[in-house]
Amino acid sequence: MRLSDKMKRTLWSLMVILALLLCWSLAYAFTDWFYDFIQQMPSAFVRQLINSLTGFVLFGFIMFTISKLWNIEERQYSFLLPIIDAMKMMAKGNFKIDLSFYHQHVDSPKHPYYKIIQSIKHAAEQLSEMEQMRQEFISNVSHEIQSPLTSISGFAHALKNHQLTAEERSHYLEIIETECLRLSKLSENLLKLTSLESEHPPFEKKSYRLDHQLRRVILACEPQWLEKEIEMDVALKSVTIMADEELMDQVWTNLIHNSIKFTPEKGTISVELLEPDGEHVSIRITDTGIGMDKETQMHLFERFYKGDKSRHRASGGSGLGLSIVKKIIELHEGVITVHSELGQGTEMTITLPRKVTD
Repeated sequence: MRLSDKMKRTLWSLMVILALLLCWSLAYAFTDWFYDFIQQMPSAFVRQLINSLTGFVLFGFIMFTISKLWNIEERQYSFLLPIIDAMKMMAKGNFKIDLSFYHQHVDSPKHPYYKIIQSIKHAAEQLSEMEQMRQEFISNVSHEIQSPLTSISGFAHALKNHQLTAEERSHYLEIIETECLRLSKLSENLLKLTSLESEHPPFEKKSYRLDHQLRRVILACEPQWLEKEIEMDVALKSVTIMADEELMDQVWTNLIHNSIKFTPEKGTISVELLEPDGEHVSIRITDTGIGMDKETQMHLFERFYKGDKSRHRASGGSGLGLSIVKKIIELHEGVITVHSELGQGTEMTITLPRKVTD
């Protein structure tokens, strides 16, 4: 705080003390004259009480007069005006607030307004980030919806051509059906993600055999890995966990589908259930696929992120699957780690708390 500000505070404190002394002196003089006038002398307690009340009344009157003369209320309003304007801007959705006015007046954490101003700045920064994320989310959703709609519209228009062969017509209808399924999947994933991020997500834990679940999911994907002649190397120990079986089904299905999708023909996918350490169990899914660079790994679990947009587009991905996977694992208080190199395949390790006793 600057010296001038300290001097002002000191002078103000001295003025208050002098005003108090003056008020109580006047109160004592007035009450003493009044007792002589009415020729009555109350008890010491009553005299002290009357003196105190009279002094408070005089002090309040003097302070009110001083505040009016100095326009204290107006000065306080002027001092708070930038904060009021900033709050109004934030209420309208504009988070680029300017509180530089306080740089000269509030330059110490001890100032009574320092924490208020810092809190407003922090709130504006957080709300600005959330607004940016909201806009990006809307933009990504719009883009993902627009692409299949454009394909459906284009091929539906092409079907109006009566000179198309039966084979061409069937091909166009297959594309329209694929794009419709893609839209349906996008809608389903958006609803699922919204549900998982709600205040009370659908979450019902029960005890079940994790190895049985993994084996069932791998067999359900059999047509996909047999079509590409992929070798499945499966090593599943007998492990029981406490989790939401339906949600974990989505995790394993998504991860194994991704491994199949990006593993070339005659490649290998390994699913290994590691030896539990008592409190946790780990599942490692490794493939000999195309792998990922460092940048892709950094953004892998972000909504709508696609390291290679062309490959996702060809396979019908929306960039939401791994976001859902990560959210479900976090709901189970687990973690997922990724190790990958371009052309060297990908390894994903999921660690979950067991919270059951064998």
